[in-house]
Amino acid sequence: MAEAAKEQSNGYKSGSNLEKVLTNGYFAVTGELGPPQGSDLEEILHKSQLLRGVVDAVNITDNQTAVVRMSSIASGVLAMREGLEPIVQMTCRDRNRLAIQADLLGASALGMRNLLCLTGDHQSFGNHPTAKNVHDIDSVQLVRMVKDMRDDNIFQCGDPIKFGNPRFFIGAASNPFADPFEYRPYRLAKKVAAGVDFIQTQLIYDIPRFREFMKRVVDLGLHKKVYILAGVGPIKSAGAARYMRDKVPGMIVQDMYVDRMNAAVADIPKEEKKARREAWQAEGIKMCIEQIQEIKEIEGVAGVHIMAIEWEEAVKPIVEGAGLFPRPTME
Repeated sequence: MAEAAKEQSNGYKSGSNLEKVLTNGYFAVTGELGPPQGSDLEEILHKSQLLRGVVDAVNITDNQTAVVRMSSIASGVLAMREGLEPIVQMTCRDRNRLAIQADLLGASALGMRNLLCLTGDHQSFGNHPTAKNVHDIDSVQLVRMVKDMRDDNIFQCGDPIKFGNPRFFIGAASNPFADPFEYRPYRLAKKVAAGVDFIQTQLIYDIPRFREFMKRVVDLGLHKKVYILAGVGPIKSAGAARYMRDKVPGMIVQDMYVDRMNAAVADIPKEEKKARREAWQAEGIKMCIEQIQEIKEIEGVAGVHIMAIEWEEAVKPIVEGAGLFPRPTME
């Protein structure tokens, strides 16, 4: 805890690399690492090697899509050993407030300094659809609880934390595209009021609508109170683009992305599967780079969160192509 106290005295809330990058005015880059559906650590080590030095911090997902995976905290420790700074995800779906606070104390003791507070995907989408959800508290209450633990040294019940309070750089998610659209900036404002430090948004495939969302955020002055990282991700195929456009709730995908993926393989016969896959991937990376370059110019955006789900190899060429490499080295 001596290190945490030193960082606190230096004016940082947590002293994490991500916090330092953002507070020192750099355009931040975060990535994502999904733990394996098993106990073999080799998958985490492999993904960590692909992301090390390319992003400022990496989300360690917490049973994403409600599918059982290795613990986000345990996976975060393994990622730290490989030189990555973890952003531990914590969902309200699977734990009550006792378990959450216990896990936060443990995560802090193990060196975690970033936390992403989430509701969690509904269990009906995962591999245990009859599991009981918890939702003892929601994501806004979780943000407030963590802030109180960090800043006021108290548990959610009001009791004092006796042997060292956890010091997290507190994050949360925002979907600029969910209905009703006009309400989204006010939903963000509730998280800001609860004490969130940074926000990662849903994947953006409708930049004009995101630009309108950010205009409303700026009009409310929220960009001065929280760091907003825009969610981007490379599309792997035309089928993936169509699926996100037509099947994923709360996501808006402009037709141009589907059209460009179709055009990328227009002259390649269907039986040449490898060539088509490579053409799709090249176009997906190219589009993601273009997105970042456009999003970077939007007022109030402090960084990007790259979600290359099970395609970590794409992150480095994206970061390099967007002119965001090498990443700043913080002391």
